Amino acid sequence: MLDYEGDTHIYLQIAAILRDRVSALSAGHPIPSEAEIQQEFGVARTTARRAVHVLREEGLVYTVQGEGAFVGPSSEAPRKKRKVPFYQQIATDLTEQIKAGKYAPRRPIPGETALVKQYGVARETVRRAMALLREQGWIYTVAQRGSYVSQKESWPQE
Repeated sequence: MLDYEGDTHIYLQIAAILRDRVSALSAGHPIPSEAEIQQEFGVARTTARRAVHVLREEGLVYTVQGEGAFVGPSSEAPRKKRKVPFYQQIATDLTEQIKAGKYAPRRPIPGETALVKQYGVARETVRRAMALLREQGWIYTVAQRGSYVSQKESWPQE
């Protein structure tokens, strides 16, 4: 439990909690992402980032850009795969909905704002998901209009 009234900064309290958890994990094991720390403790991303930074400075974890933070020094063990990133989960979910017919070809899919609310993620996460769907051929975007489901012929072959 975090002590908001005490003399210890919140990020240091979170770092102490994470330190205890990390001690039980093997080298290379992923630690919770900043977003997961944010959600669990109800704090800002900066606070979560500072907590992880403390552990990194202590040599308990190391970070890999775009992949997250892992237990131990970077040279000690191969890192285990983290679960699928949020943007890929969103893209997969939307792909399944397109295949199931929820979103028809040449019809719009929900906009960024709606998807941010629906999935509880940052706008950039939704943008990455949309970019992936465009790249794969599931959707196309019309400037000032939104994103639409591509014709079936444009869908990737499975």
